[in-house]
Formats: sequence, structure tokens, C-alpha cells
Amino acid sequence: MSQAGRRKGRQLSPEEKWEVFLEVTSQELTQADAARKWQVDVSTVIKIRRLAKDAALAAFAASKPGRPRSPFEVELEAERAETARLSEALKELAVELALVRGKSRWG
Repeated sequence: MSQAGRRKGRQLSPEEKWEVFLEVTSQELTQADAARKWQVDVSTVIKIRRLAKDAALAAFAASKPGRPRSPFEVELEAERAETARLSEALKELAVELALVRGKSRWG
């Protein structure tokens, strides 16, 4: 593979990458035109678009509708879940104890 057709690597800042993404996504420029304008390889433009898409999808997957919860609400929810888990464990142990005690009276 010849290196003559490849552009020399150029580091784009995060802001420049965002500009490249916006220009290509809004169809102001084609990927090839954006690569020429920003003096990078077309594969760099493709990678920028893929990274932006992956990051957006991850953010959407992690977000929940409504207003963001406060740290107190997050901690309260975790404590409630732990209380429910311990309550269920206690119920199971109480049933097990009742069965064991009941068996010893029979025998």
C-alpha cells in the first residue's frame, strides 16, 4: 500500500472534531471535503462520526427520562433496595428456622 496518497496525521482538538462532525452530519460538507478542509484522512472523519454516534448512544442508554436525581435520592434508592434484600433474607431464615424447630419437635 502506497503512502503517497495518505495525508500526514494531524491532531484535531475536541472542538475541531465536533466541528467536523457537525459539518458532515448537517451535510454542509461531504466526508471527503471535510477531510480536505481539516487536512486529515477520510478515515479520520469516519472515525469521528462513529465515535460521536457511540458516545451519544451510550449517553442515551445511561440516561433516564425526567429530571436528574440528587445524590441523596440515589443513595436513598440504594438503601431501600438493600433494606428490601435484607428483609427477604430475614424472611427466608425465619421460615428455615421454623422448619428446623418444627422437625426437632417431631423427632
